Amino acid sequence: MTESIVRLALPKGRMETGVLALLADAGLPVRAGSREYRPTLPIDGWDAKILKPQNIIEMLHFGSRDVGFAGADWVCELDVDVVELLDTELDPVQLVAAAPQAKLPQRHLMIASEYERLTTEWIKAKGLDATFVRSYGATEVFPPEDADCIVDNTASGSTLRANGLEIVDTLMTSSTRLLANPDAMEDVGKRESIDSFVLLLKSVLDARRRVMLEVNVSGELLESVVAALPCMREPTISPLHGNAGYAVKAAVPRKDLPKIIVEVKARGGTDIVVSGLAQIVP
Repeated sequence: MTESIVRLALPKGRMETGVLALLADAGLPVRAGSREYRPTLPIDGWDAKILKPQNIIEMLHFGSRDVGFAGADWVCELDVDVVELLDTELDPVQLVAAAPQAKLPQRHLMIASEYERLTTEWIKAKGLDATFVRSYGATEVFPPEDADCIVDNTASGSTLRANGLEIVDTLMTSSTRLLANPDAMEDVGKRESIDSFVLLLKSVLDARRRVMLEVNVSGELLESVVAALPCMREPTISPLHGNAGYAVKAAVPRKDLPKIIVEVKARGGTDIVVSGLAQIVP
């Protein structure tokens, strides 16, 4: 029986750093191959190639790649049939319309963007009298001489502000997604490998959202402290030496940590220790 090779597409450009760090933290460091755009992974049965995110979506659609990372904005723009396996929440951006003034003038407009489908749909939805102008990068420099408005993605808005642009409307939010070709998910051999790959990545993403909190507490205050811990299932509880109380461990949401520490301390917890997590597999 021929081994099913899973063909992975890695993104070049803005998403690359976050995706490579995610893979490394999952125990899958990407190593440069003899050819720059064909790196290797430390797992058998996987073939990796580096492509631009827009091309990754097209290759997933055509079936020349089985799995790949790309932005949700380009999935919507290209309107192709792919399966979303995981929202990594990396590189969050907004797709916005921006202009020199926050209100568009009431006349025929020139609107520049790399996103033709999403832009023309927005023009139609807003009832604008406008002509679409395709840009090939550096869209923010078009106004005011070459366009009245642009549609582009932005993370912080700093590039827009630097070019004297204000956000007129938000079309959608986007982030880096792990996507798959539908046929690859129907292949039993590939599906098993892909599911394992997703499990490893998800374990890292889950760990990044949580920290391990350890606290000591007396027997009479144990239930009160446990009630303050929003753990994944149940906390781990161990008796302290000499029946001096209990040690409690729980993986708690990182974003809630300041509130949790104060509450646990107020309920009688002592010797609180917080440590990072590498991976969490439920």
